[in-house]
Amino acid sequence: MSEAFRGRLAILGMGYIGLPTAVAIATRGVDVIGVDINPATVAAVSRGEVPFVEPDLAIAVSGAVAMGRLTATSEIPEADAFIIAVPTPFNEDRTADLSYVEAAAKQIAPRLRPGNIVVLESTSPPGTTEKVGGWIGDLRPDLRMPRDGETGADIFVAHCPERVLPGRIMIEIVTNDRVVGGLTPRCAEKAASIYRLFAQGEILLTDAASAEMAKLVENAYRDVNIAFANELSLISESLHIDVWEVIRLANRHPRVSILNPGPGVGGHCIPVDPWFIVSAAPQLSRLIRTAREVNDRRPHDVAERVVAKAQRFRAPTIACLGLTFKANVDDVRESPAVEVVGLIAKALPEVEIFVSDPYVSTLPGPLSGYSNLRLEGAYQAVERADIVVLLVEHEPFKAMRHTRLGGKVVYDTRGAWR
Repeated sequence: MSEAFRGRLAILGMGYIGLPTAVAIATRGVDVIGVDINPATVAAVSRGEVPFVEPDLAIAVSGAVAMGRLTATSEIPEADAFIIAVPTPFNEDRTADLSYVEAAAKQIAPRLRPGNIVVLESTSPPGTTEKVGGWIGDLRPDLRMPRDGETGADIFVAHCPERVLPGRIMIEIVTNDRVVGGLTPRCAEKAASIYRLFAQGEILLTDAASAEMAKLVENAYRDVNIAFANELSLISESLHIDVWEVIRLANRHPRVSILNPGPGVGGHCIPVDPWFIVSAAPQLSRLIRTAREVNDRRPHDVAERVVAKAQRFRAPTIACLGLTFKANVDDVRESPAVEVVGLIAKALPEVEIFVSDPYVSTLPGPLSGYSNLRLEGAYQAVERADIVVLLVEHEPFKAMRHTRLGGKVVYDTRGAWR
């Protein structure tokens, strides 16, 4: 019979993954301490509030805090298990920046006791979990760290990557299968005891490097397929063919399922994770690199087409609808829409550009320096614009009456108004 975790759990990082994970575990009767370096985040969680928008999360956080199962702090507490859920961005050369993971590992090292579990949830290149064990071992030579083929370790180290979609996190964190990879089989089993508390999907045990690679492969697979759709969009536009109609017809084949093109790829995962594979094997990952380059280039393609459309007018106004990286969330991380708006504003400094997004109340940092940008309500922006660019298919935008678009040049990058 599989063992069940009993004890106190600390989660480092109260962001889009750490906080939902904390709630999922706390509501199963486990005391969870959320740790974050941002005082505002700690204060919000302590009040039972959520510092970002995610359906159903606010009620769950409020309930967990009210029950006394979830607390928040900026200090590393004593605990029986630690989950590291900190960012893993990439460096200028597109290799993984593991500084946050290393800092977290070194911060928990002094608190560790024999029998403790350390789980890395942060998406990482193969070998990172082993590095976590090494960083801890360097600071705690008194503890026996796990090594493949050996038994009797004092600390159990594993990797369990998140696999959730923003906007559906509270559903998928429970229902999705989980991959748990340990530095040893015993490490994997120990870590799995935590996820068995709340995960209804299957828990798949493997080694740490395979778990790390599996997460990267999932997002690289999606990136390659999106790149195909985006490249198909470019080709179709050059041939004056409706790409949406082409995709609709091609997808009637029983073994074809082409994704929809868009203005680029955003969020923390898909634009980042494939580069971790490329950096790990640069001479062998030609397809993955090319797909990433196609999708990285996509915002420039969209901006260039908008600028070309603007040349038809003497003094045009432009409405750009959407700033987040996907529909119906407030997350602007790696958002291609933000990049498109910035590129248009830079290319047309004398043109007034109205920007609208129901989930964004202020212009994101990269756009704050452009004097020709105005944040405006969607209806007002469209009414005043000669050119309307749909960048994110938020529900309020999709519901907009087509009569409002009459007489305007419309560039629908999402195919939502077809």
